[in-house]
Amino acid sequence: MGWQECVNRLSGTIRTIPAFLHKDKGESVKFAKFSHSESERELNVIQNGSVQTSMPRDSSGWTSDGDDWDNFRYVDEVSEQGHQPNPRERITEWQAGWNVTNAIQGMFIVSFPYAVHQGGYWSIVAMVLIAYICCHTGKILVDCLYETNPMGRLVRVRTSYVEIAEHVWGRRYGARLVNMAQIIELLMTCILYVLLCGDLVEGSFPDSPLSLSSWIMVSTVPLLACAFLTSLRRVSWLSFWCTVAHMLINLIILIYCFIRAPHWHWGDVKLRIDVWTLPIALGIIVFSYTSQIFLPTLEGNLTDRSKFACMMHWTHVAAAVFKALFSYIGFLTWGLATQEVITNNLPHPSFKIVVNLILVAKALLSYPLPFYAAVDLMQTALFKDSSEGGTLFPSCMDERGMMKVWGLALRLLLVIFTTMLAIIIPHFSLLMGLIGSFTGTMLSFVWPCYFHLKIKWYVLRWPARALDIGIIVLGFLFGTVGMYYSAHALSRAFRGLPPEPIHGL
Repeated sequence: MGWQECVNRLSGTIRTIPAFLHKDKGESVKFAKFSHSESERELNVIQNGSVQTSMPRDSSGWTSDGDDWDNFRYVDEVSEQGHQPNPRERITEWQAGWNVTNAIQGMFIVSFPYAVHQGGYWSIVAMVLIAYICCHTGKILVDCLYETNPMGRLVRVRTSYVEIAEHVWGRRYGARLVNMAQIIELLMTCILYVLLCGDLVEGSFPDSPLSLSSWIMVSTVPLLACAFLTSLRRVSWLSFWCTVAHMLINLIILIYCFIRAPHWHWGDVKLRIDVWTLPIALGIIVFSYTSQIFLPTLEGNLTDRSKFACMMHWTHVAAAVFKALFSYIGFLTWGLATQEVITNNLPHPSFKIVVNLILVAKALLSYPLPFYAAVDLMQTALFKDSSEGGTLFPSCMDERGMMKVWGLALRLLLVIFTTMLAIIIPHFSLLMGLIGSFTGTMLSFVWPCYFHLKIKWYVLRWPARALDIGIIVLGFLFGTVGMYYSAHALSRAFRGLPPEPIHGL
């Protein structure tokens, strides 16, 4: 008996099964009808850039005809919170791009001319190199969310950075370590935005009786509204307007710099490496490109996930080109007098006030993305009901998906917490360099490559393995050296000394 005849007999037997499964109330079991080519479809398949996690169902709850499978495009996986994501809350690749641009352009662009002051031409090279590395590690991190099933199809089996770490290192250590690093990185980013707001307003009104701490507290008032954010789609729109403000303000600064072109300080850009200042510049640059924390969530909410790689390419290419040009031109304009925040170099008080206030608006619009991500991570780790796996505290959401009063209070306290730390730690660029050297290199360089090697080792070719190993080595080098020199400079700054010794090493 041939294999085809066996299949035909087995199919005939299966078709007789429903006759014996009729229930007393007249209900019958319905079976999905598949042709031989369709019978290999599994419960989780990528289709049109989206994940199918269940068979298509009809109104009765049973699976419908397999011939209609292609009409079901966006049936998502159950999230960590235990509910299906709302299809109306999905985002396009452009909205995802605004979020990534917000993360990798952000407010830190105003400190990039200072990075050239610290690292010379090597800082400009690093801006392009680190953009390529972070684009690569972002894509391989999302690749770690997927596995190839026996049929050769990609299946999204993980939903977050933490789940990847949990798969490689286990829940007890790996998940907690990565979760803690992400929360620290995000909260420190929020702190830096608040600190920058206060610094910009104080620089705009130097004769005001209010101190830096007072301006920081004033800047926090509109940020209290972030406690009410529950939708990534709304955060994406805020990121869009942040990008508009970013383009406007940098266009204004560039026009002013070109007006000053006859007076550019060409000889002030260093070619030699200063071991005291270059690591600080590298920390600033690495910190500015950190977007890996947001990528699994953004990719998971895309309406068409096949466009994720394209989105990563154009956002990082645009960031690298713009950062390199803006930083170089900005430093040429003011030379060795370049300050930590470039707008403080603007000479005309009225012009400086307008630019700084636009930057304050941009900083306020940049704050919601890291805040939303930090809250989401903490809710997943600490606030889940026993029905969802159970954590130390119950869920902040009720049965209708509405935020509980005490959950809102905790979010408001988190905004106030970032304000308090911004008041305590006043050195913007040095702190950014220190944090970037620690959590930034781990999250953006080392861990994505390590997880990629661990999960995909047997399907990677040797050039891909070599690239990942090289990035890991580079990440450890950047992190170790950067932490040492940034901590040393921060310590000197707190004692009222210049960031680096006069004669260096």
